[in-house]
Amino acid sequence: MLETSISSLQIVSGCLSDRMLPIIEEYEAIKNKTSKNFRFVKDLCKHHKISHQNFMRIYHRYQANPVPASLVPQRRGPKYKTRRTDLAIENIVIELRKLGNNRYEIVEILQTKNILISASTVYNICRRYGLNKLSTQAKQERKQIIMKTIGELGHIDCYQLSRGITIKESNEIYYLLGLIDDYSRLAWVEVIPSKKSLDVMFATMKSLLMLRTRYGIEFESVMSDNGAEFGSGPNTKNKTDHPFERLLLEMDIKHRYTKPYRPQTNGKIERFWKTLYDDFLDDALYNDIEDLKEELLGFIIYYNEHRPHSAIGRKTPNKMIKM
Repeated sequence: MLETSISSLQIVSGCLSDRMLPIIEEYEAIKNKTSKNFRFVKDLCKHHKISHQNFMRIYHRYQANPVPASLVPQRRGPKYKTRRTDLAIENIVIELRKLGNNRYEIVEILQTKNILISASTVYNICRRYGLNKLSTQAKQERKQIIMKTIGELGHIDCYQLSRGITIKESNEIYYLLGLIDDYSRLAWVEVIPSKKSLDVMFATMKSLLMLRTRYGIEFESVMSDNGAEFGSGPNTKNKTDHPFERLLLEMDIKHRYTKPYRPQTNGKIERFWKTLYDDFLDDALYNDIEDLKEELLGFIIYYNEHRPHSAIGRKTPNKMIKM
């Protein structure tokens, strides 16, 4: 089975490289104004159904290393999977540090457990968690406006993905629908084909269902901006005719709105988008939409159940359920 998969991958790669080489040659002809088929590069890309951005990326890679492998899109996974240290080991280091052990003592203790780690890595972990100095750990709690219970308020928003994030649908633009609980920071994200109100409504319904099923969250209210996909604001008439507004009415969830031109009112979801971009989207490329959805699901579980969150005392969001 493994050999068959490898052979299939080699065949696909060969087909892609064979397809790309004539396109590059035609591009060179356009640059030299000798092409008999196309006058502009955009026409070349449109004809071959490849985005201009992806083509130029492949072209420059091939120029730097003119081998067939350079003509195949380079699939890169999300950054969060490349953490320097396993989270389980980080937790052990943190507990040992809290007991007063220095970094060299921690290295020796871990060696007895067949865990090899350098003193510099231990130091970086301790610094990341604010444990590099054990004297006076009096941390000043930042004054934040947060809800007192899980589900009291959810923040919801849409995020546009870059064109060409998938190889097979290189010209398609997809969106993300994100919902995050204000108190616990538990979040859920769905991929949608557009920001049409019907697509947003179904993605919201699934997000509400998944957060309720997996984490037991029942939302009392949800805050959105004043975009048309969410109903265009508090003064909109005939709310029962709008899919998103109707969904919240049917589920007895109050709809709250951000102040116009004040995105910071919905700051928690905006901060979540930054984290998602830094740890998951930046420099990532996926085979197709299903590959993107599968990897996104892995990131959501990581974010909710394994990634410590500084705004909630370095706990993971799912630990807030038990408080």
